[in-house]
Amino acid sequence: MSTAHLTIDLDALADNWRALDARTKSETAAVVKANGYGLGAGRVAAQLAQAGARKFFVAVAEEGAAVRKAVGPGPMIGVFSGHMEGDAGILRANALTPMINSVDQMLRHVERLPGHRFGIQLDTGMNRLGLEPDDWAQLRDIALGQNPVLIMSHLACSDQPGYEMNEKQLRLFKEMTAGIEVPRSLAATGGILLGPEYHFDLCRPGVGLYGGEPFDEAKAVVTLELPVIQVREVAKGETVGYSNTWTAPRPSRIATVAAGYADGLHRALAGGIDLYAGKTACPVVGRVSMDLITVDITDLDHEPASMQMLNRLQTVDDLAEAAGTIGYEILTSLGQRYLRSFVSRSEAAERAVESIRDKLRRVRPGLIPESAAE
Repeated sequence: MSTAHLTIDLDALADNWRALDARTKSETAAVVKANGYGLGAGRVAAQLAQAGARKFFVAVAEEGAAVRKAVGPGPMIGVFSGHMEGDAGILRANALTPMINSVDQMLRHVERLPGHRFGIQLDTGMNRLGLEPDDWAQLRDIALGQNPVLIMSHLACSDQPGYEMNEKQLRLFKEMTAGIEVPRSLAATGGILLGPEYHFDLCRPGVGLYGGEPFDEAKAVVTLELPVIQVREVAKGETVGYSNTWTAPRPSRIATVAAGYADGLHRALAGGIDLYAGKTACPVVGRVSMDLITVDITDLDHEPASMQMLNRLQTVDDLAEAAGTIGYEILTSLGQRYLRSFVSRSEAAERAVESIRDKLRRVRPGLIPESAAE
């Protein structure tokens, strides 16, 4: 293997969705923006639809078109950016549901797509997207007269349970939607964990589906295995990598693996993370460079052919902490050079059954029709 290998566990993804769904009596959607948080929106959405998700959310209309292709005509696909200039055709063709963010978007939508379903996004204090209270007060009756299918807002600090901003936004969301019978949504992953008062009619988890905080019980979805290109002996006092940032404190064996910041593994990762040979942790030493990472394997009793950076022992949030960022950025930065594999029990079973069919066809031609589906 000369290329780093990224494995996406679709069963773990579905299990995370089911676990979050079980925490609420509301309907549970799935956020699959940014190409399914970097893992492949089509495969991710199809797996979650099979698990039971009937509503999905993306950032922009073009993402919605890819998800529609994967999940078919039934599920709702909401577009957080709303109805942008030039979106009418793609919204119509793919039956997408824009989350209207402004008076201008509302006017654009009713003029260019009359009768096309839409949702409304309210700003309850994050000051990023959505109608502010004064604009909503002026537009409310007009918007409700167009039969929106959802009214939503977004929490700024839901990953900090005791933060007063959460209660402030909850209170304002209730005030802005009082007396409205349209389904409401406030909670993403963190909001689900804040408790039932935040759940309303629809929850829309994102990062928790992919194994990220604040959902600590999430299963790891991603495994990243890096091939070892070379192992060298380094004498005590010799340095490794750019700028001589690491000096060997003893005679050492250094493995060089094939990945770097061009693959989304941030240069800042050099301190405080490990690569794994089986369950044995080996520290990264020296600078992460564009295509290469160096690892101290002195304490291993063998030379591994490959090593894992992401697994159940070291998560995206561990990498994020070392790099001074968040798990979202680690996931969505994973590069395009990786060999990608999607694994699931159902797909493995289907492949095994098909293999048996093929053998039977060769042994007893005509016993199983080529078109047999079961």
